[in-house]
Amino acid sequence: MPIFFSRRARSAFFVLLLCGFCAAELPAEAAQAKKPARKETKAAVAPGGEAANEIEFAHALSSANAMRLAALVERFNQQNSSAPDAMRIRLIQEAPGRKKPEPLNLATPGTIASFLANKTAFKPVHQLLREEGFALPSGGLSANLTSESGRALPMALPLAFSTPVLFYNKRLFRQAGLDADAPPATWQEMQRVSDALMDRGVLCPYTSSWPVWVHIDNQSAISGAPIASAKGVFSFNGLFQVKHIALLASWHKAAYFQNFGRANEADSHFYSGECAMITTNADAQTYFADAPGMELGAAPLPFHNDLPGGARHTLAAGASLWVGQGYKPKTYRNIARFLAFLLAPDTQIEISRTGGFLPLTPSALDAVRGTLLKDEEQTLNTAISSLKGRGAALPLRVSLLDPIRIIADEELEQVWAGKKPAKAALDTAVKRGNAVLSAKPALRRAIMP
Repeated sequence: MPIFFSRRARSAFFVLLLCGFCAAELPAEAAQAKKPARKETKAAVAPGGEAANEIEFAHALSSANAMRLAALVERFNQQNSSAPDAMRIRLIQEAPGRKKPEPLNLATPGTIASFLANKTAFKPVHQLLREEGFALPSGGLSANLTSESGRALPMALPLAFSTPVLFYNKRLFRQAGLDADAPPATWQEMQRVSDALMDRGVLCPYTSSWPVWVHIDNQSAISGAPIASAKGVFSFNGLFQVKHIALLASWHKAAYFQNFGRANEADSHFYSGECAMITTNADAQTYFADAPGMELGAAPLPFHNDLPGGARHTLAAGASLWVGQGYKPKTYRNIARFLAFLLAPDTQIEISRTGGFLPLTPSALDAVRGTLLKDEEQTLNTAISSLKGRGAALPLRVSLLDPIRIIADEELEQVWAGKKPAKAALDTAVKRGNAVLSAKPALRRAIMP
């Protein structure tokens, strides 16, 4: 049976399988406690690289987060124990520098670039499922992890994926004389709404978490503006990107837009009622649901109303499960059963309803919808609809390449501070980013389609 948490407990579950884009550091004592476990792992591994009856699942989560993941893994181990060739899955801490991946590997946004740069070391999930007689999940949300042919077949299994949406406080909208059931659809409407909110004393009409993810990656995708060329040269300083960042700069100067940090710092300012609108990942709904005095609304990410052909879809990202190459058939049979377990409706309900993450299949979506409250279903439907339609020609993510994301954040902060115009900041970010790619060929391979 799926395990359900209270709304407040769900915000803690947000860290399961990565918690979106944040990564907690291990406390010193927890890091020390991990060392003996790693020694045991080495002793248990046979010369072929596999434990006699275990499948190692490598991750880089903190000890507390790993315990949450372990509960899910243990549920599978109990369910799988009656199979004649059953093997147990055992979590281990990722060993940096290991050339051969473990049979199972958790990639988080902070580590995804290294996985993408070394795709030949991994067995495509769609291939494994097909070989072991399991149906390939249809309607999955893994188009960013495609097969070599470029088709939307999962190279890895997305476990905790989300996409950005616009959340707004309906109560503050009504107090400002705005229609609480008609959120702004475009950035031009956002300015009118922000002006009305400020006139009624709202000091922070709009804020955003994950600025690079929302305002470079996703706005580029929505606008159909490429982030990089087909040869892997960054180009996120085009007309639409400059126009969008320049608009935000003018709003920052007018106090319509407030920036609170590079990660999800803005979430707490929306939760407290200080800010009336926020663009952040849809899974933040599990945190906002308990905000005092909050009447939560959710809408698609705004777009610019002069886009040729209209807005395209947003992007999804999060933690994903990768399967290492070069292991025994018995290992792959058990891994395929584990993947099927993760895709089962009851597991998807647990992951989606407690963490706010996107269901991966149509059947899982139907099952999740049947267990949701009104606000939760509105947010889920908004996220799902945001991912439909035409996509960007080359939907890359600056935010998943840490050295490039840091550069982009630095340049955006120069814009918010009024020290650089949008064009100069983005030109500099692209120049600096391409210099990093030139110095790190593996990073360039990670962004190639």
